[in-house]
Amino acid sequence: MKLPKTFCALMLAATLGGCTSYQKSLYLQHEEVLNESTKGQLYDFRIMPKDELTITVSTTDPEASAPFYRKIGQSKESTSNNNVGMDGAKLLSYLVDNNGYIDFPVLGMVKVMGLSNRECEALLREKLQPYLKEVPNVTVRTANYKFSVLGEVNRPGTYTTDAEKVTVFEALAQAGDMTLFSIRDDVQLLREDSTGIRKVYHIDLTQANVAQSPYFYLQQNDVIYVKPTQAKVRTNTFNSNASMWITILSVITSVTSLVLALTR
Repeated sequence: MKLPKTFCALMLAATLGGCTSYQKSLYLQHEEVLNESTKGQLYDFRIMPKDELTITVSTTDPEASAPFYRKIGQSKESTSNNNVGMDGAKLLSYLVDNNGYIDFPVLGMVKVMGLSNRECEALLREKLQPYLKEVPNVTVRTANYKFSVLGEVNRPGTYTTDAEKVTVFEALAQAGDMTLFSIRDDVQLLREDSTGIRKVYHIDLTQANVAQSPYFYLQQNDVIYVKPTQAKVRTNTFNSNASMWITILSVITSVTSLVLALTR
């Protein structure tokens, strides 16, 4: 009777282990946490140093607003009077410097760091008002929003987007989702703030309250790293060692065959 009891104990342990692995592979568990939340907060993209902004200014009189935007190939001093042949050119992006400023035509240096795109539009609209006879229409878009996804995902790489907000799940979807050999309750996020300080944050994607985390929405140049499970590491180590031993045995076999051939 000892053998059946031992067998049952092993089966029970395997079953419990399988349940644990299954739970760790699920996203957004305990969603009732979100249902109980009564206060939501919409995410606002914030301008950071090294961002590239595409800014357009328009009025009912195109010639009046022409001095306030530049196109690639057009000098800073150019006006609408010497813009011949530039109609189809691409708008020039404004690089936010390390101090958070952009060099805007006529206005000069304007600090935009920390502002949302909407707030930046309002600021430029206010500063442009004295130069125009009407309230201009100002549009600000970020041209270089990118993030990287590394580790146990199906398509690791760097991705760019035109969206003003990207969640960690959307980033993983871009990378083809995590593999079955990924650790989902400890995803690492490398982030650099506006002062250049870099920190690593840990995110548990198995819990629904991740949607309330300050790291749920990505910032420019964020790096997501998905760690492999121990099983994946052991498998890779075994495959690497197996390949090495096969190579060694192949060399030994070749040398033995050569020695036997020479001694005959």
